[in-house]
Amino acid sequence: MTEAQVSGSRARTRQAIVEAAIDLLGRNPAASLGDIAAAAEVGRTTLHRYFADRADLLRAVSAEASARLDRATRQARMADGTGASAVRRLCQEYFDLGTVLSIIFNESLLSADQGWSGAGGCDPTFVAMVERGHRDGTIDPELPVDWVQSLIWSQLYAGWAYLAETEASRHDVLRLVLRTVDGAIAPRPA
Repeated sequence: MTEAQVSGSRARTRQAIVEAAIDLLGRNPAASLGDIAAAAEVGRTTLHRYFADRADLLRAVSAEASARLDRATRQARMADGTGASAVRRLCQEYFDLGTVLSIIFNESLLSADQGWSGAGGCDPTFVAMVERGHRDGTIDPELPVDWVQSLIWSQLYAGWAYLAETEASRHDVLRLVLRTVDGAIAPRPA
């Protein structure tokens, strides 16, 4: 094997472990390293070659979660269109993050990563999007920015829970989430 093949193989194994951790920890924060190793189809010894302990693995999970969240946020193009259309795109992009956001919001899981700032507070781009919606008349101006953010998170969580508990399709559940968010942020007639 060439050095490049070994590096590629190591990177794939490491990524498989991180992916398994995201999937399992998103559904069960108490999942053991043994459970994660089994889901990644590696032995515990192999897992420990990549991650010395749970804290090391959680730092890698945190980094991957942050990267995915950043990518989804960029793909939502929050600065484009009306405020409400940007909120809709953001919900669509975030809906696909399911277990990633479950991990992000489980602060006890990521507290091992001292660099993790949590999901609290509103990003300036998010603030600008909602304020643009207030100005363009597509988001009720009586709804504060942080309320809109909480509304989005709660509806995404409700959608993921509904998807996990029912036989509804991903498409139908996303439609319900978007309908609920659209209705909740729409300006009320005077």
